[in-house]
Amino acid sequence: MIRLPTASALVFLSILHFFSFAGEGTTLPPEELTEKYRNTAPVQWGEHVSGTAARIASEGKEVALTFDACGGKKGSAVDRELLDFLKRERIPATLFLSGRWLAKNRETARELAADPLFEIGNHGAEHRPLSVTGRSAYGIPGTESVSGAAREIEANARLLEEITGKRPRYFRSGTNHYDEVAVKVAAELGHVSVSHSHNGDGGASYSKKKIVDGLLSLRGGEIVLFHMNRPEGRTAEGLKEAVPLLRKKGFRFVKLGEWPLVIEGRSPEP
Repeated sequence: MIRLPTASALVFLSILHFFSFAGEGTTLPPEELTEKYRNTAPVQWGEHVSGTAARIASEGKEVALTFDACGGKKGSAVDRELLDFLKRERIPATLFLSGRWLAKNRETARELAADPLFEIGNHGAEHRPLSVTGRSAYGIPGTESVSGAAREIEANARLLEEITGKRPRYFRSGTNHYDEVAVKVAAELGHVSVSHSHNGDGGASYSKKKIVDGLLSLRGGEIVLFHMNRPEGRTAEGLKEAVPLLRKKGFRFVKLGEWPLVIEGRSPEP
């Protein structure tokens, strides 16, 4: 009997591939990144640190919907109802896919990437908080070093490029937690670290009413965080009710790549 590699094995192989071709597609190889930031200690930790983007630079009614696919034992499913709704209503979105989720859903990822409605982002090889000191969030240990942060980003970037044919530009860490040094590492690897201004579904735990009420409170320029890997949640139901109402108010949905981002501590990106 042929045994297929497990999700953890696929991520491990991706990490090995990263170190085998350290300089390919990166600004600096891992050893130079480690040396560059050796004496740089982070002072910030959380969802909104220097260098992250939490809004788009819109003075109108543009809103960016983003959807995380986290993976793992309870999070490797696909919310087909949600994706079908986005397609049917022609709602552009940015989808952040983790290596754990990709291990179970390669063909789905390929199909989503082929749809011009969607933009694919990097959600990390192992869905870990992005830290250079091992900080944790929600009980999930973060990456422990500069090289660990680089592995978390680059291994999944290469896997996404292998599956979709395109290297991702945007990165969101597992749990959406960062320190500011790790964000600089992401930038060295060609990624913009994306947070959010509105938590749309609370990890797919919110009620339909809470999702709808939150969406109807949006202002232009928001980046909204949802999940697309938990079909048992109420995310699809909430969006189905709120989207027509938002459109009546004049809101327009965009992908991250269609609009300049507001970067914490800097002027909006061009």
